Amino acid sequence: MTRNEDSLKGFVLATSVYVLWGFLPLYMKALAHVPPAEVIVHRIIWAIPIAGVVVWSTGRTADLARALRTPRMLVMAAVTAALISVNWGIYVWSIGAGHALDAALGYYINPLFSVLLGAILLRERLSPLQWAAIALAAAAVAVLTWETGRLPLVALGLTLTWGAYAFLKKALPIGPNQGFLLEVLILLAPALGYLGWLSANGQSHFAAGDAATTWLLLGCGPVTAVPLILYANGAKLLRLSTIGILQYIAPTMIVLVAVFLFGEEFGRARMIAFPMIWAALALYTASMLQQSRRARAADA
Repeated sequence: MTRNEDSLKGFVLATSVYVLWGFLPLYMKALAHVPPAEVIVHRIIWAIPIAGVVVWSTGRTADLARALRTPRMLVMAAVTAALISVNWGIYVWSIGAGHALDAALGYYINPLFSVLLGAILLRERLSPLQWAAIALAAAAVAVLTWETGRLPLVALGLTLTWGAYAFLKKALPIGPNQGFLLEVLILLAPALGYLGWLSANGQSHFAAGDAATTWLLLGCGPVTAVPLILYANGAKLLRLSTIGILQYIAPTMIVLVAVFLFGEEFGRARMIAFPMIWAALALYTASMLQQSRRARAADA
């Protein structure tokens, strides 16, 4: 029986991943002159060799072959692939367009949205603290909408696409590394088609004379695949409550990068809404720790 305990290896892996994701805006900002769709194409293409080596080295190629022969699994993977590509597109656009703070807000809201999805779709019972956290997050979105006169579409888009992706990914009957490779393989044909169209029309930034841009586009594979693969392995070695707390590292770092390096304005609306989100996350974390203590007491 697997013990529900944290390990040092899992902690180091997961923390490293969230720190890498926290610095990712710096990488994407360097590609702000490249259209987001082209960046996504290169994230897909150059992630495949890395994911392929991982699946091959772990002896999981038979799982992938079985998935490729199973129509139902291919349809499910196509849906998750579409969701993750849209999520990537929103994220890349938001960084290049100066909306990194909105992206951070989306990743702060995401765990609360996942809890709400579980309550609605899986009939999971929520504690009073969890309901209070969700209500606070909804109020924060309302404050931003009222103060700015528009919905925080970037934050909501990232929350909805990632939340739906994570929810459906759990139902995909294949390991995370194989699942990721399956998704990018499904996306490969449209990615190559779009890249071919860009090249034919002289609009491709890859190998177009700017060596720095070419190398950055090549690097989109590692910066996409490596953190996801490390996370998939680190998460197995940690309790869910620990992962829940560590996931706040990335959006916190994105906030710091956005304000102090990108010069984005925090503004009055965010000064009200972000503390509300942080309070909601504190309630959510307290609820999660309570559940973890009860589970350990029940196992004792």
